[in-house]
Amino acid sequence: MRSMAVVFTQPHQVEWMEVDSADPTDEDLVVEIHHSWISNGTEGSFLRGERLSGDEARREGDPMPFPMIAGYQKVGRVLSVGAKVQGFQPGDRVFASMSRVQGMFDNRFAGHVSPSVCHYSAVMPIPEQVNPLAVSGLVLTQVGYNCGQRPHLQAGQTAVVIGDGLVGQWAAQTLNQRGAEVYIIGRHPDRLAKAAGYATPIMEDGAFGTIEVDRLRTSQVQVVVETVGSIQAMYAWLPRMRRNGHIVVAGFYTPSGSIDLQKALQDFRNYELSFDLVSGATQTRLDETMQWIADHKLQTLELITHRFPVHEAAQAWKLIESKSEPVLGVVLDWPVTEPLSPLTS
Repeated sequence: MRSMAVVFTQPHQVEWMEVDSADPTDEDLVVEIHHSWISNGTEGSFLRGERLSGDEARREGDPMPFPMIAGYQKVGRVLSVGAKVQGFQPGDRVFASMSRVQGMFDNRFAGHVSPSVCHYSAVMPIPEQVNPLAVSGLVLTQVGYNCGQRPHLQAGQTAVVIGDGLVGQWAAQTLNQRGAEVYIIGRHPDRLAKAAGYATPIMEDGAFGTIEVDRLRTSQVQVVVETVGSIQAMYAWLPRMRRNGHIVVAGFYTPSGSIDLQKALQDFRNYELSFDLVSGATQTRLDETMQWIADHKLQTLELITHRFPVHEAAQAWKLIESKSEPVLGVVLDWPVTEPLSPLTS
C-alpha cells in the first residue's frame, strides 16, 4: 500500500515522500492521519544518527539508521478495520502510535505516515469530549505522567524536575497534581514561563539549578526527575536529597566511556535512594494519561508553539534544530478527506 511520510534520509535531511506501507492484515486498522506530534528529543537524536531504537544508542561500527520514518504518535480517522479487530469501525476518531512500513531502517517506530497501517494494539479510541489535537502527543505525555507518578511522595514534599522540555513539563504537572512543591530547572525562559502555573521555574545556573533552589527551599528534596541525560545533574542534587528519596531517570544517554558501577551504586546507596528508569509506554498508562487530559489535569494544547503543514516538515525540523525562535510543542497537520470534528480546529 502506498502512503506519504516524513522520512529522515540521512543526518539532518528530512523529506516528504511516498513510501510503501505494509499491506493490512486481519489484525490491522488503516488510519488517515490528521495530526502527528513531533517528539523533539527522541526524533532529533534519530535525525542526528545517534540512536538505533527508542533506548538503544548508536555506537561506532553500527549502521547508520537511514532512511527511516521517525515519530510514534498521531491522531486520525479509521478508514478500514481488519476482520479480527473488535471495538472499532470506519469513521472512528483514534489515537495511534507505531505503523508498519517497508523499505526503511527498522527502528521499531514509524509514526509520521498516512494512510497508516497499525496493529489494533497500537490504536485507541478518543473519547468524544476530548479534542483529538490535545492527545496527538499521547505517548510522550504518558512519559511525563509516568515520571511524575513513579516516585514515593507525600503532599508538600519537594520535587525537582531537571529539563524544561515536554517530558519535564508533564512530569512537573503530574507532580504538582500530587501535591508536591515542584521546581523545574531549564535553559529557556519561554518554556519556564509556561511551567509557572504548576512549578517554580529556575533558570539553569551552571550547577543544575542547585544554587537558586538552595536559596528558595526550606526542606530537603524528596524527588529528582532527570530528563536531559545528565549523570552530573544527579550527582549535583545527591547531597540535597532526603534519606529514602527518589530519582526518576528519563534522559537519553549517549555512549560516554566506562562507568565504575560499584562506586556509583555506593554513592547513591549511602542515601538509601530508590531509582526508577522510565521507558516506553504501557496501555494502562496510556489510558490513565488520556483520562487525565480529559479531566484537565494535564495541559497539552498550551505547550504547542508551532503547527506546520506536513509537507513543510523539513522547515519544522529546521526550527527545532536551530531554535531560531522559541519552540516547544510542534505538530504536523495532514491533508484529510473529512475533518474529525470541530474540536480539531
